[in-house]
Amino acid sequence: MKRALITGITGQDGRYLAEFLVGRGYQVFGLVRGQNNPKLELVRDENPALELVEGDLTDLSSLIAAVEQVQPDEVYNLGAVSFVQLSFKQPELTADITGLGVLRMLEAVRIVGGMQDNPIRFYQASSSEMFGKVRETPQTETTPFHPRSPYGVAKVFGHHITVNYREAYGLHASSGILFNHESPRRGLEFVTRKITNALARIKLGIQDSVTLGNLDSARDWGFAGDYVEAMWLMLQQDEPDDYVIATGETHTIREFLDVAARLAGYDDWKPLVQQDPRFERPAEVDLLMGDASKAREKLGWKPRVSFEELVATMYRSDLREEQLRMESSWR
Repeated sequence: MKRALITGITGQDGRYLAEFLVGRGYQVFGLVRGQNNPKLELVRDENPALELVEGDLTDLSSLIAAVEQVQPDEVYNLGAVSFVQLSFKQPELTADITGLGVLRMLEAVRIVGGMQDNPIRFYQASSSEMFGKVRETPQTETTPFHPRSPYGVAKVFGHHITVNYREAYGLHASSGILFNHESPRRGLEFVTRKITNALARIKLGIQDSVTLGNLDSARDWGFAGDYVEAMWLMLQQDEPDDYVIATGETHTIREFLDVAARLAGYDDWKPLVQQDPRFERPAEVDLLMGDASKAREKLGWKPRVSFEELVATMYRSDLREEQLRMESSWR
């Protein structure tokens, strides 16, 4: 039985990846910082086979101890301060966890892996936010980076240090440059989930409107459940490498609103949406669209869920959750 260690286990990617790996017969361990995370009970309920181990991406010694305890075949580093807007308010914390946390995890893998018979394979969750002010469209593995947020800058460091450890120490270390990927498990602070949840609540009469920032940002949105398969495929290759994971389509937030509002029964969402510059980034990323040709050719990967199907899944899940919440409050 293969063993996998996942950081960021309580995030949407960690939860989908854990389910995927358990389904493939892995023994899966999730790294958690203490036992007070409010999502731990949810994660345990979703995936009873998951085992939790304590560790902190800001503390190398704890990571070494966790890797020694688990003795994993594969490590998936998904842990990060991942909300871009928050990274502007907490840039030092973002740099420490999202950037230096990668270095610490790689060091733990290098130190412990050097004492094992089978080398540990490492996956780093890189991000399309590294491209920032894009130099070309679509973006590929060779497109230059121009990050526009502390989050994007930290991810660039994490990406390059992964390449460095691969080249300097011969680690089987791969990076997935994942474009925006969403799901019903996305945090409510992210604009996609904020929209679907708000429209569900508006439909049920719980709230009247939703306040958003820039509606013209264009993103390449896919389904998180599709993207975790690509992570696993990278670590099954004989040689480590970096891969763009994307749908190759781009949609604006206005288009996301169009689809979600139609599902909620509204022909015109404009009366339901307010704009507030406080929700806009100090430096905006206007357009992201990825070219996943390399992943298709070398990994045999392709996205399965369309943009419209993704929005529908998220809206219907939020509508169902809000209905259940209402019903339980009446009891």
